[in-house]
Amino acid sequence: MKSASLRLRLMIYFILVFATLGLASATLSWFETKDKIDEFFDTYQIALARQLASVDWADIAADSQSRTDRIIDKLHNAEDEDEALGFAVFSRDGHKIFHDNENGKDFYYGGYIGGFITQTVDDEQWRVVWIFSADEKYIIAVGQELAYRNDVIWDTLEEFITPWLGGILLALVVMLWLISKGFRPLQKLAADVSRRPASDLSPLSADGQPSEVTPLISSFNRYLEQIDSMIRRERGFIANASHELRTPLAGLKIQLDVARLEGLPEAERQSALDNLEQGINRASHLVEQLLTLSRLETSIFQNRLSVEPVDWSSIANTLFYEYQGRILQKHIKLQSSIAPQGVIANGDPTLCALLLRNLLDNALKYSPDGAELNLIITPEQISFSNSGVTLNADDLAHLSERFYRPAGQTEQGSGLGLSIVRCIADYYGCRLHIDCANQIFKVSITQS
Repeated sequence: MKSASLRLRLMIYFILVFATLGLASATLSWFETKDKIDEFFDTYQIALARQLASVDWADIAADSQSRTDRIIDKLHNAEDEDEALGFAVFSRDGHKIFHDNENGKDFYYGGYIGGFITQTVDDEQWRVVWIFSADEKYIIAVGQELAYRNDVIWDTLEEFITPWLGGILLALVVMLWLISKGFRPLQKLAADVSRRPASDLSPLSADGQPSEVTPLISSFNRYLEQIDSMIRRERGFIANASHELRTPLAGLKIQLDVARLEGLPEAERQSALDNLEQGINRASHLVEQLLTLSRLETSIFQNRLSVEPVDWSSIANTLFYEYQGRILQKHIKLQSSIAPQGVIANGDPTLCALLLRNLLDNALKYSPDGAELNLIITPEQISFSNSGVTLNADDLAHLSERFYRPAGQTEQGSGLGLSIVRCIADYYGCRLHIDCANQIFKVSITQS
């Protein structure tokens, strides 16, 4: 049942509901009809018994019932049910003195007077009322076969239930048809999706769809948009990575060819090997940054990042210790002011450490010897500034783009550091600001 289609399940549910309601209504109607029929015939039996009780049975002729039957037979459209009623008249000692010449002749006196009893008459169950005559000299018995009553009940119930049953069945058929019709837009949508090529990630149309399905289509369209964005991003990533790797790899091949030249002076060979090592280091750094960016975007897309309080002070101290050699080598003056809580209070500590690492690595790499670095972390912002840097407005506008490096740059790099920082900032709903004035290069991250 769980694997059945929604349309089939709805149809089954409606059939079960209609069948249950119909059965319950028929059962209730049967009991109600039985009570009314019993009440009606009991009243009729008592009325007839009262009339018979007022008759003077002492002067009644023995053949009077036969004459009455002949008169009734001559009536036009007269229908006489043998089981409808029967009566008999008994003397006080239980001797039958008169009957209806039909079923009453089989009545027998059992000594009961003053109410209804169920008796077996000619192998059938009869409901018989026993009363005294008006002069209390005779006993009157008026009975009716219970099977006849049941037939009347079923006939009445049939007349009452049949139109309702037909109406219920018609309503059920109409309901099932409406369900099938209501699911046609979904069937059309499913057919449209199944006919789509794998490369078609355009949004689904919600025209003609029920309002209950529109949120599902909207969610699915957002999902398609995310997939399309991811695919375009991956394609761009692969294209850019291929382009960026092509140059250093070509350079490595050239340096390798130079080092292999016969008769090359040792100094030039050593220079070629040094250039080869630098190229390998640059290519390794580029590949590492590319892999880091790829893993970062995949983790963000799949929402596999943890959420816990971020200890910015611990992250910064760890990075300062890790980069201490480079800081001392370039005679960098490092100052920091770190509040207990940063602009990203809860997040993935590894991701936040990656953000701060790229900011510090970028500042150390492009700062001149003796520059001043200042790190400020508050609940409002993360600010990283370094002195001795000059950039024009055009370069500032493109610094956070992938693989972008200002013209004339001599430091080795991949152009991905600030792209990674921006990606992390965007994920946590923050904005990345880059500014350079008075030879102070400043990168700040604030809440949007």
